[in-house]
Amino acid sequence: MARVYDNWDRLVRATLKREQLRHAGHERKPSGLAGAVPPSLGRATNIDAILQAADEIQSEDPNVARILCEQAYSMAQNLDPNSDGRGVLQFKTGLMSVIKQKLAKRDGAPIDRNRDIERLWEFYQLYKRRHRVDDIQREEQKWRESGTFSSNVGEILKMRKVFATLRALIEVLEALSKDADPEGVGRSIREELRRIKKADATLSAELTPYNIVPLEAPSMTNAIGVFPEVRGAIHAIRYTENFPRLPDDFEISGQRDADMFDLLEYVFGFQKDNVRNQREHLVLTLANAQSRLNIPGQNDPKVDEKAINEVFLKVLENYIKWCKYLGTRLVYNKLEAINRDRKLFLVSLYFLIWGEAANVRFLPECICYIFHNMAKELDAKLDHPEAIHADSYLTEGGSVSFLEQVICPIYKAISAEADRNNNGKAAHSEWRNYDDFNEYFWSPACFELGWPMKSSSPFLMKPKGRKRTGKSSFVEHRTFLHLYRSFHRLWIFLAIMFQVLTIIAFRKERLSVDTFKILLSAGPTYAIMNFIECFLDVMLMFGAYSMARGMAISRLIIRFFWWALSSVFVVYVYVKVLQERYNRNSNDLYFRIYVLALGSYAAVRLFFGLLVKIPACHTLSEMSDQSFFQFFKWIYQERYFVGRGLFEKISDYCRYVMFWVVVLASKFAFAYFLQIKPLVKPTNTIIDLRPFPYSWHDLISKSNNHALTLVSLWAPVIAIYLMDIHIWYTVLSAIIGGVMGAKARLGEIRSIEMVHKRFESFPEAFAKNLASPAVKRAPFDRHASQDSQDMNKAYAAMFSPFWNEIIKSLREEDYISNREMDLLSIPSNTGSLRLVQWPLFLLCSKILVAIDLAMECKETQEDLWSQICEDEYMAYAVQECYYSVEKILNSVVDGEGRRWVERIFREISNSIQEGSLVITLNLKKLQLVVSRFTALTGLLIRNETPDLAKGAAKAMFDFYEVVTHDLLSHDLREQFDTWGILARARNEGRLFSRIEWPRDPEIKEQVKRLHLLLSVKDAAANIPKNLEARRRLEFFTNSLFMDMPPAKPVSEMIPFCVFTPYYSETVLYSSSELRVENEDGISILFYLQKIYPDEWENFLERIGRADSTGDADLQESSTDALELRFWVSYRGQTLARTVRGMMYYRRALMLQSFLERRGLGVDDNSLTNSPRGFELSLEARAQADLKFTYVVSCQIYGQQKQRKTPEAADIALLLQRNEALRVAFIHSEDSTAVEGKKEFYSKLVKADIHGKDQEIYSIKLPGDPKLGEGKPENQNHAIIFTRGEAIQTIDMNQDNYLEEAIKMRNLLEEFHGKHGIRPPTILGVREHVFTGSVSSLAWFMSNQETSFVTLGQRVLAYPLKVRMHYGHPDVFDRIFHITRGGISKASRVINISEDIYAGFNSTLRQGNVTHHEYIQVGKGRDVGLNQIALFEGKVAGGNGEQVLSRDVYRLGQLFDFFRMLSYYFTTVGFYVCTMMTVLTVYVFLYGRVYLAFSGADRAIARVARLSGNTALDAALNAQFLVQIGVFTAVPMVMGFILELGLLKAIFSFITMQFQLCSVFFTFSLGTRTHYFGRTILHGGAKYRATGRGFVVRHIKFAENYRLYSRSHFVKALEVALLLIVYIAYGYTDGGAVSFVLLTVSSWFLVISWLFAPYIFNPSGFEWQKTVEDFEDWINWLMYKGGVGVKGDNSWESWWDEEQMHIQTLRGRILESILSLRFFMFQYGIVYKLNLTGKSTSLALYGYSWIVLAAVVMLFKLFWFSPKKSSNMLLALRFLQGLVALTVIVLIGLAIGLTPLSVPDLFASVLAFIPTGWAFLCLAITWRRLIRSLGLWETVREFARIYDAGMGMIIFAPVAFLSWFPFISMFQSRLLFNQAFSRGLEISLILAGNRANVET
Repeated sequence: MARVYDNWDRLVRATLKREQLRHAGHERKPSGLAGAVPPSLGRATNIDAILQAADEIQSEDPNVARILCEQAYSMAQNLDPNSDGRGVLQFKTGLMSVIKQKLAKRDGAPIDRNRDIERLWEFYQLYKRRHRVDDIQREEQKWRESGTFSSNVGEILKMRKVFATLRALIEVLEALSKDADPEGVGRSIREELRRIKKADATLSAELTPYNIVPLEAPSMTNAIGVFPEVRGAIHAIRYTENFPRLPDDFEISGQRDADMFDLLEYVFGFQKDNVRNQREHLVLTLANAQSRLNIPGQNDPKVDEKAINEVFLKVLENYIKWCKYLGTRLVYNKLEAINRDRKLFLVSLYFLIWGEAANVRFLPECICYIFHNMAKELDAKLDHPEAIHADSYLTEGGSVSFLEQVICPIYKAISAEADRNNNGKAAHSEWRNYDDFNEYFWSPACFELGWPMKSSSPFLMKPKGRKRTGKSSFVEHRTFLHLYRSFHRLWIFLAIMFQVLTIIAFRKERLSVDTFKILLSAGPTYAIMNFIECFLDVMLMFGAYSMARGMAISRLIIRFFWWALSSVFVVYVYVKVLQERYNRNSNDLYFRIYVLALGSYAAVRLFFGLLVKIPACHTLSEMSDQSFFQFFKWIYQERYFVGRGLFEKISDYCRYVMFWVVVLASKFAFAYFLQIKPLVKPTNTIIDLRPFPYSWHDLISKSNNHALTLVSLWAPVIAIYLMDIHIWYTVLSAIIGGVMGAKARLGEIRSIEMVHKRFESFPEAFAKNLASPAVKRAPFDRHASQDSQDMNKAYAAMFSPFWNEIIKSLREEDYISNREMDLLSIPSNTGSLRLVQWPLFLLCSKILVAIDLAMECKETQEDLWSQICEDEYMAYAVQECYYSVEKILNSVVDGEGRRWVERIFREISNSIQEGSLVITLNLKKLQLVVSRFTALTGLLIRNETPDLAKGAAKAMFDFYEVVTHDLLSHDLREQFDTWGILARARNEGRLFSRIEWPRDPEIKEQVKRLHLLLSVKDAAANIPKNLEARRRLEFFTNSLFMDMPPAKPVSEMIPFCVFTPYYSETVLYSSSELRVENEDGISILFYLQKIYPDEWENFLERIGRADSTGDADLQESSTDALELRFWVSYRGQTLARTVRGMMYYRRALMLQSFLERRGLGVDDNSLTNSPRGFELSLEARAQADLKFTYVVSCQIYGQQKQRKTPEAADIALLLQRNEALRVAFIHSEDSTAVEGKKEFYSKLVKADIHGKDQEIYSIKLPGDPKLGEGKPENQNHAIIFTRGEAIQTIDMNQDNYLEEAIKMRNLLEEFHGKHGIRPPTILGVREHVFTGSVSSLAWFMSNQETSFVTLGQRVLAYPLKVRMHYGHPDVFDRIFHITRGGISKASRVINISEDIYAGFNSTLRQGNVTHHEYIQVGKGRDVGLNQIALFEGKVAGGNGEQVLSRDVYRLGQLFDFFRMLSYYFTTVGFYVCTMMTVLTVYVFLYGRVYLAFSGADRAIARVARLSGNTALDAALNAQFLVQIGVFTAVPMVMGFILELGLLKAIFSFITMQFQLCSVFFTFSLGTRTHYFGRTILHGGAKYRATGRGFVVRHIKFAENYRLYSRSHFVKALEVALLLIVYIAYGYTDGGAVSFVLLTVSSWFLVISWLFAPYIFNPSGFEWQKTVEDFEDWINWLMYKGGVGVKGDNSWESWWDEEQMHIQTLRGRILESILSLRFFMFQYGIVYKLNLTGKSTSLALYGYSWIVLAAVVMLFKLFWFSPKKSSNMLLALRFLQGLVALTVIVLIGLAIGLTPLSVPDLFASVLAFIPTGWAFLCLAITWRRLIRSLGLWETVREFARIYDAGMGMIIFAPVAFLSWFPFISMFQSRLLFNQAFSRGLEISLILAGNRANVET
């Protein structure tokens, strides 16, 4: 039996060990048994802590460890006696086995369990004595009283582990004491427990979970609690005798005093963890507000009234505005009338409501309503002497619950509406979104909801069946008409200007009264277009009339009838004016009436426009309460709760008005002279043409002056007219942006050479901008004199800690080597050496050059010194070398040797003063002297050994010999030789016999530095070698000279939080992922080693490995293997990289805080004076934690932990490595109350001392939080755990740098800066795209993105004042946004681009968005064409949804005209103009094809040799330049010029052209057009996962075809068909050349859209890949689909998926209308056949349908394949053959006997293909009808034929080019040129160089 137990024991231990090994490299799992505790046991008990303690003390006392294990087993048994939980049975079995076999014996003897309690008690006392627990507690009290901490971080960890073990021992003691002798050890235990509970808070305090501030119990390991501002904030919310008395049975959590939050919890039933969370939130908010007042610390710190008022007004600002808007009374009378306790109660109440509101947080005015009513109830409860529950929150069980009674009813209504959206497929008008719910509270009618809320209210009404609930004030109908409705002023302006310019052109620029009367036709145009807008308002509000405000409906109706009547009146009067024009005897009565009416209207409109828009008049407008004025203001502009006061100060207004005046002037000059005027003569000619015979059966143009001919002439020009304003905007914004960038001093330092030249000025610039006053004070105190030398040294002393930390971070990131780090580091400049010491990379080889100058010197000392001083760094090097040699020699020698040194330097100094140095010294021997001294320093920089000591003594003596006998002049040599003391010591062997090895850190640093200074011969131009290191240093040093707010001390800075949403992306690459090879044989590790060879070498050097170390060698060490995983992950777009980057903020703040504390004279005795001590300073860490928090919202982290996924282990590892990191996630579990229902919790965790997740807060949610878009919902659930006044939103593919983190406190001060009328609410931050070097595509994307996030956003912010939030890494005013709906919007589909709505919301709520470029954050972008296309498709789809949104509508309506222009052309207008660029090609070609088919072009040419080519050329040239991305490149090139220089900019632009960037931009144009247009037509916008992998792999032909078939290929082939028809049947005077010149842009578009996916596809033209792709494509094309078969595997499944976007009847009708255009080809070609001659009979067209039907029947016959009878199959084959022969014979006879020709056959194919495609499109659109007719299978087979044909058209050129090997080589060079310049051997990589991998 013992053997069985022994075997079982080995099995259990092996299993536990294997479990630990499985997690090796993932997370530091608790050792032994503690790591195997099932989650179901670990959540409810401290079993894991007890087992961890058992593992800790196993080696000290196995018996006590056994006692702890047995107690853990008892607890597990009591908790789950039946072992129902997952893994519980295995755990209990294994634990019992281990107890019996390993822990129940001692030297073979059994254990007496009766003495267990005594043993445990004895061990407890011994453990306390051994670890000095009582002494630690006494020291803690002293430290708290003094306000300082002496412990370093290492001691903290030890103490916390000790306390954890003690706590486990106490818990077991308490459990076992029940059975102990009550008079013996039991009494001692009870007394100890009583003492701990009453007086000793240390144990529980250190282990009580807390987030930032240990409020539940004081902690001796966290210094944050001793800060006076924190103590004052805690005191401010403390319970006083004036508050209602809490019941005696009310439990106060932790070891703290009662406070306001306890009363609110008791009265309203808030959750305990919500209370704990918001208590800390308010404490930190008050503490930080107090610290900014800069009030000196007091013995009894209190929060100042100013700080409380600031917090109160900011938190309740939106509530105050809401009450004012609705005209309701605030819950308090005046600010001065309420005391500080009342203010804090109201703020606390608001925070608690917000903290538990869950999805209701998206409804800020709903929260205001809830707060309004609860604050009234709070008033009533505060008047009671006893605290009582509020009746409104009582549940059926008698308890109170805010969540159940208030939040859950609202959540259920929102959830019911969200269910109606059918996973985003339902129309937006069918269901209420978050905005609809929120806008219910924009009307006084919201108070009808009552309190408690009435369940019968329309607000809480749930949809029943198909009956919809009413929308609030806006309905997102899916239509392009929203573009006109939202921006009608733009379209009216363009239409009127076009009308005016056209009239002037046709009137031949003659200005007369008659011309003026014609120009007044703009009046009817204006009136009618305004009426159309009003009509759209009425129509598009359908669905909201039942819930909309009465005032809003009244305004719609009034405006509708006003513009209807106005239109009728204006048109009628203008018609009379025209009649008067032809009546010479008229008295012009109607003309005068007309002018008077228009003038009066214009005057009134201008007056109210000034009142509403001009800042100077706006105050007067707001003060005017007269109903007359208010009525007209209301008619002029709708009054919403948001969008009021959208005006800027007059100077800003004038700036963007002038910007647009220039743009519009350029645009209209171009339009008039190059577009409109050239078309006047052709138009008049065509109108005057006599009727001519058309070459087809004309149905329209014969009797209307050739209307379609005129349309085909003018349509392309009008299309360009509507979009070319964006061209002029782009050009001017690039110029303005470049000028502004130059003014901001961007690009001043653009090379490492510039860094070298200007390094001397960096310390002073740093001190001016980045050093706080506290840091500045310390160096100047040490250097009392203020001469320039001392000032420079003081600046260098300030600069050096930060610079060295930056260099150290570059080394940690492996961008530089150890040697480069030594050369780049700057000495501390705090030593006794008065000279400023610069980094060695500035002084490299300077000494050697100076020596050469000295050796060649034949002049005087002054001449030599002047030569040296020509290079200022050479002069620095010489001086430093001289002083350092003297100091080092004096420190390493003593006795006679020191006297020799002193005399030598005295003689040299005298010679220098006398100017006789060249006489005193033999300078030609300097090289020999330096070599001897370098030999000495080379020994001294190593650790001392006896052999090295002897060697150093010999080297010193050699140095003495050389100096004395070679360097000195003859006279001095004799003096030293005859110096008695020296001679005697030399003769006796005592001279330099012993060297004092450097011990002092300053001397050691000087020895090392001097050795490098004398020995490094390389020039400094190539240091650092790494391009990324150079770029970062260049940007940082450049930013030192840019304008930024001065830095405040860390204690006074604005606190902030970084917030990152995460779902399931890569956290950390696993070891297996590093090695797995793709189809080309390339692993991630091999790929990165080739791309970043220098960084790989630096990595190996950092971990102490040789350059030849292989991957297998690294795997032998778990530490190295983990470091390798991080090295790879830090070069990808991973969460690990993002976390590392964001934690630099904390590191920077710790350094800044540490230096400021030292500057203020606060000593930290346990730390050294080195700035490196900041990492060990508790005060610096606490100050950083007070100002910075980092929350990663890992939405499904709970599920990942349950499934034990690698991502969960990696996230846990990040938590362990970053103590300030917090992870929030959504946890779900089965409800205990209702079976089958899940409960959801929002949780926050951190790593505990053992590396396990420690739960800080767990707040129950009303239900599943994901009701809308995933990312904003993920942000919303976790935002309650953020802290501070600012919040930086960061994606998980971003990075940060220490040097940029240092500037964060400067950036935050921008919130208090002057940026217009309103303070900033969003600070825009520059991005650096770090993925640009992977390939040419990545470079294009990087440049395009960089130009937008720098120059583009620079202009948007100023002067245009329309910058929004375009994604991360902007910094939000946190309080502003959390009280106004959050940092994003989450309604399903409509808010798919959730980020930009934060900018919309902020602007509408009177926020201000700025942009700042002295700080940058890294950003990853997609690197492959497919990923880029998916990303652009996602963004374009999001913009399509924005067109429908209420935010865009309101901004378009409420901005002034010029700001509206800026807003339109930089948001949805950009995509409209993009779409217009493509539509211009269609309009032009369809117009030309019409002229060709109808014969109008030939007829016109016969009569008049003109066709308006000047205007067409201008239009098409503009279109072509937009198409190929020239105007996209203009800002890009300007950015290049600004930041790289003119030559580099030209070179980069030319390089991009050679790499076919125009093909890429043309292809992107198609992507954006397709997704934008389809989204508005049909919807279907969705989040598209683009993938963020490393290796650019070969994409199979079928995959590309699936992705681009409908978006690019079909459209390109349609354009190609149009071009072929135009060339075949069109007519121009110039012949073929004229055709080519006129259609070159269209052909370029066709080629780009068809072949770009294969041009930019790695190995796209490699023959073997091409063959494999063809086989794969054929298999995919022929594979049958079915249930569960994905589109990636079957053409049929893919084809079905491609049709899913057509859902609505409106969409089907629109698709049907668009499909009709394809019938034009057959109609036109029929009349062009030789067979038909010149006949234009309509019957010919009818005959063509008969032929088409016959062709279809033939195809059906040949495609038919019976499934059963083989005899039938044989007969079918015979019939098919017979029919084929018959058809061939008939065609031959027709060609021979009739006018039918072979070209006619090809023309017929050209005609029937579009017709067939039209039928296919119609069949797909009406697929239900086709299915009911039984024709669906036939349609599918024809669709397969079409896809096969399109595929072959595309595949054939690719296959042909693949025959030539050089094409593949050229393509690789084209794609990866950037990587080549970085040393990437891409040809080897793409070939799969496995040999290199093995070696």
